[in-house]
Amino acid sequence: MVISSTPPSVRKPSKVEGIKERSNFLREPVASELLLDTNAFSEDGIQLLKFHGSYQQDNRDNRVRGQEKDYSMMLRTRSPGGFVPPELYLTIDRLSDEYGNHTIRVTTRQAFQLHGVLKKNLKATISAIVKSMGSTLSACGDVNRNVMSPPAPFKNRPEYEYARTYANHIADLLTPQSGAYYEVWLDGEKAITGEEDPEVVAARKRNINGSNIEDSPEPIYGTYYLPRKFKIAVTVPGDNSVDLFSQDISLVVLTNDQGELEGFNVYAGGGLGRTHGKEETFPRIADPIGYVAKADVYDLVKAIVATQRDYGDRSDRRHSRMKYLVEEWGVEKFRSKVEEYFGKAIEPFKPLPEFKFLNYLGWNEQGDGKLFYGISIQNGRIKDENGFRLKAALKKIVTKFNLPMLLTPSQNVLLYNIEKSDRQRINRILREHGIERPDQIDPLVRDSMACPALPTCGLATTEAERASLPILTRIRLLLEKVGLPNESFIFRMTGCPNGCARPYLAEFALVGTGPNMYQVWLGAAPNQTRLAKVFIEKMNLDDLEAVFEPVFTYFKKERQAGESFGDFCDRVGLDAIHQFTGV
Repeated sequence: MVISSTPPSVRKPSKVEGIKERSNFLREPVASELLLDTNAFSEDGIQLLKFHGSYQQDNRDNRVRGQEKDYSMMLRTRSPGGFVPPELYLTIDRLSDEYGNHTIRVTTRQAFQLHGVLKKNLKATISAIVKSMGSTLSACGDVNRNVMSPPAPFKNRPEYEYARTYANHIADLLTPQSGAYYEVWLDGEKAITGEEDPEVVAARKRNINGSNIEDSPEPIYGTYYLPRKFKIAVTVPGDNSVDLFSQDISLVVLTNDQGELEGFNVYAGGGLGRTHGKEETFPRIADPIGYVAKADVYDLVKAIVATQRDYGDRSDRRHSRMKYLVEEWGVEKFRSKVEEYFGKAIEPFKPLPEFKFLNYLGWNEQGDGKLFYGISIQNGRIKDENGFRLKAALKKIVTKFNLPMLLTPSQNVLLYNIEKSDRQRINRILREHGIERPDQIDPLVRDSMACPALPTCGLATTEAERASLPILTRIRLLLEKVGLPNESFIFRMTGCPNGCARPYLAEFALVGTGPNMYQVWLGAAPNQTRLAKVFIEKMNLDDLEAVFEPVFTYFKKERQAGESFGDFCDRVGLDAIHQFTGV
C-alpha cells in the first residue's frame, strides 16, 4: 500500500497548507525576508517561522494609533525531557539580556522561551543557541513539538533513564530533515550535535505500508508536514508529572523485575485546545491504545503520526488535531488504521498503577550519592525583580558549580549532579538572592500555572500571568474566610481557550473570554487524569469572591474526609453546586 503525501480532503485545504507547499520545505519566505530591513515578517513568513521555533508578536501595551506595532519575536527551545546543559543555559541567559527582555520563561513543555527578540537579532540569537548545543527547530509549527518526560534525574531507577532516553530518541526520529533550518540560521553549517542512535536512523528510513513518503526530503512528514501541532510524552508507571492524558501520544515505560526495558503502554488522542462558542472543538483526554515491544516502538510512533498525517483534517485548523480523528473514528477504527501502517496487530494494554501528580521540588537524592534540587518558579518566569533575583542566582550557581538542569512540565527548574558538600553553598546563594524554599511557598501558588497572555500573545483576550498572583491571593483570603486556611488545589489560568497552561486538567481554572472576563472550569482530578467541566460561561473577575464564597462554603460543609476540591466537584456534580450556591 502506497499512500500519497497529498492532503486527503474533499474540502479546500486551509491557507496554511498552501504556505507549506510553497515553502520549499520550510525555507521560504523566511530566508528571503530575513535579508530585508523590516521589523516584521509577512503573514506567510509568520506561519513558516513557527517551524523554526519562533512566533512573531507585538506588545499591545505599546500600541499607538497610526504607528507601526511594536513587533518582536518569541523564541522557544527544543529540549527533549527538559535537558539543558550548563553552557546552553549561560548562553540563553546572555541572549535574554543582549537581545531579549531580560527574562527567561520555562514552558509547560519543558523548554525555554525568550521574549522581545527583534527581527534583526533573530538569526544571531538562534545561531548562538545552536552553537551552544541547543536548538529551536520544530519547537512550534505543524510538526512534533518538544517531547516530554519526567524531570527527576534518578540514577537508581532505570525506568526514569529509559523515559529520558526514549524522549530524546523520539524527538530525533521526528525532527524535520530537509536541512532548511541550518541553511537559514547557520548559512548551511551543520551544528555539532550528538550522534543519533542507529536504531532511530534505521527506523526513520524504514517504510512500512506507506508510513514514509518516498523520495521526499521529509520522509515522515512529506511536503505538507502534519495538519497541526503534535505532542508526545514518555513517562513511567505512576508518574503523571507530564500531564500524559493531554498528549497526542503518551508512552509509559514498562520494565521487568530486573529493571530491563520490555516495552511501552501507548495512549493516543489527547489534546486541550478549543474555541469559545465552537462546540465542535473541545478538550479530550488520551485513550489507551495498546502495548508495544521496545523493538517496535519507533515504527508504532511513526504509524500513529502517519495516520494523522494522511487522515487528519487539513481544511479546518480548529478541527485538525489528532484528538478529533480519534473521537470521530473511535478507538477501534483508529487502532486498525494505525495497524495498517505498523504492519502488525497492536498488543493489549497492560495494567498500570494509579498515576500521581509529582513536582520533585526541594532537595532529593539522585541515587548515586549526588543530589538534585527543584526550584519553584511562579509561571516559569526567571527574572530579577526587586528582591527576587532568580536570574542572577541561577547564573551564579550554574557558573560556579557547572550544573546541568532539567526543566519541568510545571514550569520549574531542577538542578542536578550536585555534590552533597555543595548543598549549603547553593542554599546560601538562593537565600541571598531572595529565593524561597518550596516549602515556604503557598502550595496554591506553588502548584499553579498561567500562560503569558497579555501583552504579547496575539491570541490572548485578557490577562493571565500578570493577574495570577493577585487572584491566588484573593482565593487564599477567601479560603481562610470560610474556614479552610490550609486548603490548596491545582489552579490554572489562561488568557484564551487554546489551553497552553493545560487549564482543562486543573481542579479550578479560569479561561479568558474577554477583558476581565473568564470562563470557569471545575472538577478535574488532582492527579490530572480527568477533565474539568464548565461551571460558569462568563464571570467578571470582580465577582470572584461573590461567586466562590458559597462554593467553598459548600465544599467545607459536604466534603468527604481527605477529599480534594476537584474530586468534590466531580462527585457532587456542578448542578448541585449551582443549586446550593445560587450561582
